[in-house]
Amino acid sequence: MMTRDQNELLTRIGPGTAMGDMLREYWVPVCLSATLEADGAPERIRLFGENFVAFRATDGRVGFLQEGCPHRCASLALARNEENGLRCIFHGWKFSVEGKCVDAPTEPRAQREVFQSKVPVRSHLTHEAGNMVWVYMGKQAVPPRFPDYEFTGLRPDQLQPVRGVIRTNWLQGLEALLDSAHVTFLHSANLASDQGRAIFKDESDYMLNDGAPVFEFVDRPYGFREGAIRDEGAFSYARIREVSLPFFAFIPSAAKGPRIVCCSIPIDDVTTAQWYIAYDTEEPLSYNIMTDFGKTSGDPMHFNSDMGGPENMWHQDRAAMKAGHWSGIMDRGNAYEDFVVQESMGPIVDRSQEYLGTCDRVIYRARRLLLDAVERYQATGEVSFADPGIDFSRIRSVSLAFPKDGDWREIDAHAAMAAE
Repeated sequence: MMTRDQNELLTRIGPGTAMGDMLREYWVPVCLSATLEADGAPERIRLFGENFVAFRATDGRVGFLQEGCPHRCASLALARNEENGLRCIFHGWKFSVEGKCVDAPTEPRAQREVFQSKVPVRSHLTHEAGNMVWVYMGKQAVPPRFPDYEFTGLRPDQLQPVRGVIRTNWLQGLEALLDSAHVTFLHSANLASDQGRAIFKDESDYMLNDGAPVFEFVDRPYGFREGAIRDEGAFSYARIREVSLPFFAFIPSAAKGPRIVCCSIPIDDVTTAQWYIAYDTEEPLSYNIMTDFGKTSGDPMHFNSDMGGPENMWHQDRAAMKAGHWSGIMDRGNAYEDFVVQESMGPIVDRSQEYLGTCDRVIYRARRLLLDAVERYQATGEVSFADPGIDFSRIRSVSLAFPKDGDWREIDAHAAMAAE
C-alpha cells in the first residue's frame, strides 16, 4: 500500500515538483507531424501543467515555444506564422524556432537589436519521428539520446499514432496499460466479438479462459519485462509485455503482424494524453486503429472526445449488460473501456485506500521503480531508465502459446517473428 505522501510524489508533475522535473528529462510525443503545416496555424499544446505552441516554420523546422507572448502574454496560438517565425498579432513582436526575439517593431530602431536580445522566450528542443513531434523539456545542456523505438524508424505508411485525452492523472493511465489481469473481464465482450476475434484470433479464447494469470518479471535497464502466464491445459499462453519507464508499455501481440505501443503523457496533474501507436515492421499498416479497434470520434488528436463522463455514466448501456455485455460500453474499443474505468476513479486516485492482490504485482513493481527513480533524481540529479547503452530499437512485446515445461524468459520476440 502506498502512503499519501508517496502518492503525491508520483502524481504531481507541475513545474518545480520532483516528479515533474524528472519527467521533463525524457523525450515525449506532443502532436502529430501532419497537424503542423509550414507557415500554417500553430498548435496549442498543454504539457506538464504548462501551455505551449508548436509550429512549423517556413523551412520545415518545428518550434515549441511558451504560449504567452513574453511582451504582454497574448497567445502565440493566434500569431502569424511567416518567414521562419511567429509574429504576435498584438504588437508584431516576432520569435524564431530557437526562441529568440528577432523583431520588436514597437521599439526605437536605435535600440531595437539590443532590446530584442534581452527578451526572454521559453523554447524547447523538438525531434520528429514516428509521424509525431517529440519535445525535450529538461535542464541538460546536451539532451539525452532520443529513444529510437522500432516504430520511430518506419515509413509513414507503416504506422498510425492516435491520441486520447482522459480526465485523470498520468499514473492512472500508465497503470491501466500495465495491467494484464483486467483484460479477461473488462474487455471480454470486445475479445469475444467478431471484430475482436478477427484481430486477436485464438488469443481471444486464451485471454478469456484464465482470469488469474501467473505474473513474473525480469528487470531491464529501461524498466522491466513482464510475463503474464495463463494455463491453457495442454500448453501455456504468455503475454510478454515490455515496459519502458516512465511512459511506455508495449502491448503483447502476435509474433507476426501489426503491433501496438502505448504511452501515458501528463497534460497536467488531472489530465493525460494517452497515445496508441499501431505499426507493422514489415509492410504498410493494414490495421486502422481509428476504425478497426472500435468507433472513435475521428479526431486523431482526441479520438475519445465523444466518450461522455460521469454526468451520463459514460454512455453505459445497462440493458446491454443485462443481455450479456460485460461493461456496457458499447461499440467501442478496449481503450474506451480503460478510459471510463480510469476516469471513474477520480482525477487522482488515493492509493492509500487500495487493497491490492496478486494480480497487482505489476502495479506494485512499476510504482516501486518510479519511486526509486524520483528519489534518486532528488538526491543526485541522475535520470533512470535512460542509459546511453540501451538499444531501444530492440524492445518488442509478444504473445504466444508455448510448451508447459518451457520458460517464457527465453522467448525472444524477434526470433518468434522469424519463426512464423
